Amino acid sequence: MIQPFVQTKFQDLSKKVQGYHPGADLDLLRRSFEFAAEMHSGQNRSSGEPYITHPLGVAEIIADLHLDVDSLCAALLHDVVEDTLATLEEITDRFSQEIAFLVDGVTKLGKMRFNTSEERQAETIRKMIVAMSRDMRVVLVKLADRLHNMRTLDHLGEEKQKRIAQETMDIYAPLANRFGINWIKTELEDASFRYLNREAYYDLAEKVAKKRRERERY
Repeated sequence: MIQPFVQTKFQDLSKKVQGYHPGADLDLLRRSFEFAAEMHSGQNRSSGEPYITHPLGVAEIIADLHLDVDSLCAALLHDVVEDTLATLEEITDRFSQEIAFLVDGVTKLGKMRFNTSEERQAETIRKMIVAMSRDMRVVLVKLADRLHNMRTLDHLGEEKQKRIAQETMDIYAPLANRFGINWIKTELEDASFRYLNREAYYDLAEKVAKKRRERERY
């Protein structure tokens, strides 16, 4: 059974999609959500929240980018092949070959592991990600996946936080910049900086807040 607050999140997503895409196939979106919720049933995130809140968060970012329904469905389904018993064939049969193709691309990118901060190697990895993704929507869903994970990184151990933050700074923030999505680039960089150098991050945040307060006085 899908929890009421999760249903509400999906309803909010549907309204957002209707706002920029009045002709969107909301039935396809709903079926993707319900299948993802069923497959992730019983799984929780490190925060204790139902796992389905993550695909919903990713789909919300995809909606902020005003992408099509196939991209939204892929966002909702992006972890079902890797983390549940669902198969690509099942996604093709239930939804479409296009959605299965996007999910497969995101799954393959998710299996890549990076352990370098050397700029030349990082650039090679970024080029490899773009080359692997015959459809730019695959990279956009992966960027949304990383952004939502960075927003919820507090619940992981410090060592894992730093590893993910470094990878984000080296690979994903520059990718967002390459695709011209400045707000994602900026948020990824800010979040990464927070985990890589907490003291400097909070010192800078306090200085910015102080300047803002000073401006508001005048």
